[in-house]
Amino acid sequence: MGHTCVTATTSDEGAAVPVTIRDVARASGVHISTVSRTFSAPHLVNPETRVRVLACAEDLGYRPNRAARALITGRTHNIGLIIADIANPFFPPLIKAAESQARHRDYHVFVADTNEDPTAEEELVHALAKQVDGVLLCSPRMSNSLIEQLSREVPLVVVNRQVTGLPCVLMDVGQGARSAIEHLVGLGHRSIALLGGPRSSWTNREMRRAAGAAARAGGAELTMLGPNAPTEVGGSAVAEQVRRSGVSAVLAYNDLMAIGLIEGLDALGVRVPQEVSVVGVDDITLSRLTRPKLTTVATPTGAAGRTAVDMLLQQDIESPRGARGSGSGTALGVRRTTAQVMLQTDLVIRDSTGPGPYARPARPLAAPRGPGPHCPAGPGIPTAATGDAVAS
Repeated sequence: MGHTCVTATTSDEGAAVPVTIRDVARASGVHISTVSRTFSAPHLVNPETRVRVLACAEDLGYRPNRAARALITGRTHNIGLIIADIANPFFPPLIKAAESQARHRDYHVFVADTNEDPTAEEELVHALAKQVDGVLLCSPRMSNSLIEQLSREVPLVVVNRQVTGLPCVLMDVGQGARSAIEHLVGLGHRSIALLGGPRSSWTNREMRRAAGAAARAGGAELTMLGPNAPTEVGGSAVAEQVRRSGVSAVLAYNDLMAIGLIEGLDALGVRVPQEVSVVGVDDITLSRLTRPKLTTVATPTGAAGRTAVDMLLQQDIESPRGARGSGSGTALGVRRTTAQVMLQTDLVIRDSTGPGPYARPARPLAAPRGPGPHCPAGPGIPTAATGDAVAS
């Protein structure tokens, strides 16, 4: 059964007149409040009525005014996304995934860059609090106590940082660091350096803890070098220190530092991986384009962006705009969650890691026999591996 709408969108002079919510209400035979609920809280509207209102709105070319809707519902349908460094290739996949997920939920994303500055992070949260329904904090450099304080002003989800009592999306960099150290120990490296990142980074602390435990378990010595800037320049700047330390392998805070380190070592005449093996973290696109291709810990940045948006919207943000920013605690009408999600990381083995000083001599292989009555071809015959090897 079709829906009939009365269309009248021109003035006496023939000029186009913007379609209003009153026009949709009149055309669909319902009250203005019903049209408003159809767009702001469709689950509260009878399904048949909702279909009729939406059909008439489409026929008339009506588009709801977001600003006006925000005045009624207390929702802006905007999300703030604050990141530590927009120039870092780690972040664009996360931003892209978060924007796509938000758009699917009829939300817009405002992206802000802090340039690794905790003061700028705090200022941005204050500035966005009245303009968005919630904020995603990605790799924040602020203290946990300040993040908790800011969460009373606007709903927050923290990405790549663990804050007790707040919803967090974490990437298991601890497991990634363990896998990287175990890989290096297995190659015969017993003297390994960990290039640290920013002092206030949760990832930095997790990597240090996990790498230290894995090194002790494998009988290797772990040398800490840092903190360092999490950039290519930061990695290059520490190359001379790595050379002097005498280590045979390095795990870097991220891929940018690892790539910078390889460049710096090359300038010093140190070959990778023949003299020093290097492992990064993140698996950014550049890690597959460098020479040698970088062994790295892949982090699920896209999944983190999507999950963070879902966690923020699951908080059922329905508070009036005036209820926020009082500093007196959780905003009225906002159901908060303290869920924490841990996403898996994977070690991707490429060309920047090789045998260390304590590598076991390769056992000579017997010449393979061809298929025959005593050696049938089948699953038991090894084949050459192709592509990147991934160790979970």
